[in-house]
Amino acid sequence: MVLFLSDVAGSEILLILLFVLIFFGSKSIPNLARTLGKTIHQIKNASEDLQQEIKQSGLDMKKDLNFSEVFKDTTKAITEPIEENIYEMEQSIHTPSNVQSYAGPKKVETEVKPDQQLEGEA
Repeated sequence: MVLFLSDVAGSEILLILLFVLIFFGSKSIPNLARTLGKTIHQIKNASEDLQQEIKQSGLDMKKDLNFSEVFKDTTKAITEPIEENIYEMEQSIHTPSNVQSYAGPKKVETEVKPDQQLEGEA
C-alpha cells in the first residue's frame, strides 16, 4: 500500500476521490469505505496467518531434521557393535577357558646309534 502511494501525487489522489464521489455518490461512499476497510483487514489477517503457517512448517521441518539427534543415533548405531566385539575379545583374553599353560618347547631325546641307519638312507 505504501508503494502505491509513493507513486501517486497529492493532486492525483484528489482527482481519484472526486471520480469516486461522482461515480458512486455521497450516500454509498461510507458503505464502500467500510467494505474496503473490512476487505483490507481480511487480506492482512490472511497474510499474517499464511506467514505464521510458513514459519511453523519451517520450525517443524527443522525439528524433523534435528542433525544432532541424527548424529547421535548414527554414532550409537556404529559404536555399539564395535564396543560389544571389543568387550567379547577382552573377556575371551582374560578368561582361562581351554587355555593350557605354555612350558616352552618340548625336548625330544632320541638316541642314535652309530651303526643304525636313518630312514631314507640306503
